[in-house]
Amino acid sequence: MNALNKPQDDARTSLIIAGRVFVPAEDVETFVAEARATSYPLAAANPGNVLISFCVEDAATGSVTVLEQWASQEALDQHATTPEITALLTKWGPRIRNEVRSFVADEKTPGA
Repeated sequence: MNALNKPQDDARTSLIIAGRVFVPAEDVETFVAEARATSYPLAAANPGNVLISFCVEDAATGSVTVLEQWASQEALDQHATTPEITALLTKWGPRIRNEVRSFVADEKTPGA
């Protein structure tokens, strides 16, 4: 079977959001708790969300690892423009250094 005959879900494209944000060390636990409390339920309700994770990598430096997978840019945009996420970004945006990047991943081989 050639690529044109493959079922659509065998060759999905995903958007991967990955990297670190740096928060003042004294605020890192609060930031992660607020990010999880806000983002996790909204992402779970979004059928385009595959994975979302925020975790403290190094509390002393305020380093937080961010990892997200979305089925499409549209699904991520829907998430990012909710009032709750907009409020979270408005509150924390000026206080963090964002080193998170987005990547397009073409999933052709499961588990590879």
